[in-house]
Amino acid sequence: MFGLWGKIIRVDLSKSKVTIEDVPEDKARNYLGGSGLATMYLYDEVPKGADPLGPENELIIMTGPLTGFASPSASRYNVTCKSPLTNGWGNANSGGFWAAEFKKTGFDGVIFQGVSPNPVYLVVTDDKAELRDASFVWGKDVAATTDLIQEKLGKDYNVLCIGPAGEIKVRYAAVMNDKHRAAGRGGVGAVMGSKQVKAVAVKGTKRPKLANEAAFNEAARKQFDIVDSSAMKVGFTAYGTSFGVDVVNVRGGFPTRNWQTGVFPEVEKIGSTALCGEGAPLYDTKPCYACPIRCGRLTKIEKGPYAGRSGEGPEYETLGALGGMNVITDIEAICAANYICNDLGLDTISTGSCIAFATECYEKGLITKEDTGGIELRFGDPALLVELTEKIAKREGFGDFLAEGVKRMAEKIGKGSEAFAMHVKGLELPCYDSRAAKITGLAYATANRGGDHITAFVQGPTFFDMPFLIIEESKIKDVLKEDPAEAKVVKDLEEALTTIDAAGACKFMGLCLDAEGIAATIAGATGFEFSKEDFRRTGERIYNLARAFNVREGMTKADDTLPKRLLEDPLPEGPAKGHVNNLAILLDPYYEMRGWDKETGKPTQQKLKELGLDYVIKDIWG
Repeated sequence: MFGLWGKIIRVDLSKSKVTIEDVPEDKARNYLGGSGLATMYLYDEVPKGADPLGPENELIIMTGPLTGFASPSASRYNVTCKSPLTNGWGNANSGGFWAAEFKKTGFDGVIFQGVSPNPVYLVVTDDKAELRDASFVWGKDVAATTDLIQEKLGKDYNVLCIGPAGEIKVRYAAVMNDKHRAAGRGGVGAVMGSKQVKAVAVKGTKRPKLANEAAFNEAARKQFDIVDSSAMKVGFTAYGTSFGVDVVNVRGGFPTRNWQTGVFPEVEKIGSTALCGEGAPLYDTKPCYACPIRCGRLTKIEKGPYAGRSGEGPEYETLGALGGMNVITDIEAICAANYICNDLGLDTISTGSCIAFATECYEKGLITKEDTGGIELRFGDPALLVELTEKIAKREGFGDFLAEGVKRMAEKIGKGSEAFAMHVKGLELPCYDSRAAKITGLAYATANRGGDHITAFVQGPTFFDMPFLIIEESKIKDVLKEDPAEAKVVKDLEEALTTIDAAGACKFMGLCLDAEGIAATIAGATGFEFSKEDFRRTGERIYNLARAFNVREGMTKADDTLPKRLLEDPLPEGPAKGHVNNLAILLDPYYEMRGWDKETGKPTQQKLKELGLDYVIKDIWG
């Protein structure tokens, strides 16, 4: 097999047994790798109704056929499992350098099954994998874990691990790599902790063969040329993702005070110039493997109570969740809370969302000091933000309640709090208010992993006016109007970006590269016949299988919805003043375009057969 090794590691933790098995070539053709192969294994092997934090769930880490090759930003791996936040399809993605190093060991992925009786970590080298005792790093933070494992094995080992938040099963704990990079969403770190797996340390010297090296190199060179000359590179290299704070706020869609408004009055204190300007925390940029953009930020706090702390980030979502949602104008405090999330292993979006939701509940009298353990919650308190972030990661005091996620928090609080618990299917929403760009609401509602921006990243052609060449035939005319025909934009982006995930590349490449060019690199790497149509169809197949997983776990059309705040409460100010989401206008046309049943939201039997997914029909249709 080309591009892929065609081999995965299977770890039966309950028996402390490690085996190596082949990936059938037909499966690789249909699902590529990354989230594609991982979704196939998850659907086939995790039984209906499995406890996400129990032994029947699996933790699947998978690279793709482009991972580790000289194709723009081919740096990614996916972590897939049943999510402890949504009880549905869980998937998180990360870049950096770990995935490229893992690919050099001669494997495409690893599947963890069962639960280890003791803390362990997996060591993977050329064609070999073994479990080792992790008691010496259990309880340690991400940086210390990485350093101690490298001290034991060698500095040339790259380490993926969880922090204390994953060990104690915070429901939105992240899996971390390269110390600061996060596979953050959906609680994948909690699943890893539930299995008592602390880390995966890798070192390899191998490289899979390209099926057609000349064709691959030509396609990849063209892609690098396009990226190097793109406006995207200029913006991302200069400001990273932080430039989005200013752009989204101008459009009136920057969630502020737990989404009570979309305008942050003091945005200049947390936007791109605050992070990257003169005297700001930024001191350097950092790329992922094979990335020509360098959107990563290296920052250090020079003043105030957190002086001396340093790390990577914060990125746009972190500035939004820890900043705007909580009305924090202190960039140093946002950086400090971000470093805590990275070092203790938390998803920053869910962390900020849970704090903001609790604060609004406190302001409305729905919870009291008795509930919070004596803490007076208030928006705009930087010291409190940092304190609560650490409490969440340790499940300490009120942090134990915050660690459950806003859906479960609202269910316990009641009293109408569900209306402003900002999540879809249990996953906290990212920092783009869909009332200011209506089509993003459809993307949130239909994303398989829940309230998620990167499944379709329709924010690109709406908030940022990016053309998205991978779906060049799909356009947005007016971001403040629901146009049923534009549901196709969401569908097309979901499929295209799903294929990019499966290939092991960065979704940001979808901002400036076309489907034909990406398909050419996949074909050159794998030797599969892989046209522009195959690019689309592969994403559609994977997307429908993930949807089938959710249906099998009990999700229905009723779960394809938005918080009441977005559906009923008009934005009070800004360019989108007076607007709400009218999701009903878009949902049925979307189902029709997808070939899903309008009454139930299930993929129809005809659509499943068309995609070669006949075997799931009985599971979801009986």
